Amino acid sequence: MPKIVDHEQRREELVRVVWAVISREGIEGATVRKVADAAGVSVGGLRHYFDNQRGLLDFAAQAIGRSVARRIAGHLHADLPGPQRAQLMLEEFLPLDENRRVEVDVWLACLVRSHVDESLAELRNTGWTGERHICRLAVASCHDIPLPEHVGQEFTDANLERQAMRLHVFMDGLTLQTATYPHRFTAQDIRATVREELFLLTDTPSRPTQPT
Repeated sequence: MPKIVDHEQRREELVRVVWAVISREGIEGATVRKVADAAGVSVGGLRHYFDNQRGLLDFAAQAIGRSVARRIAGHLHADLPGPQRAQLMLEEFLPLDENRRVEVDVWLACLVRSHVDESLAELRNTGWTGERHICRLAVASCHDIPLPEHVGQEFTDANLERQAMRLHVFMDGLTLQTATYPHRFTAQDIRATVREELFLLTDTPSRPTQPT
């Protein structure tokens, strides 16, 4: 009988290999041949998933988006206090363990590449929009107010929208710092920094919106 291939399981296995190769070799060193060798398959065997480096990078970045989204959805639907839910959702963007460290390495590499490779521009824009949405969810969770129902939905309160913007900028900076200088941050340090930022952001009285 012909061997039955579980394509979803095989896809997940390849995702790990692709991430590891990109994290180890960098974008330029991550070739289809190196992924095939690391996965123990032929180059032809990868054509169902990608057949060139551009497809490889798209495959890697899309997989990160799905992985992070799944984990965040788990926190979002868990019965948790709002500030704890916000903390856990934001932590999914940060290199707090080996799995997330590799995800961050690969995502940052793809973002850098997207500035010279227009095929990745859509991923860059989708990533920005998705992260801003998670920051809005975190702000709403901390204030115990209804969560935005869809990606791109802004707060009607300009002060809350400003908090989401500030949180987004903070998260991007923290992600870059912790990925670039991992020896300077423990997981405990990173978690404490996020917790403090959420407290400062949502506990500080909002400034009145200036008339235009």
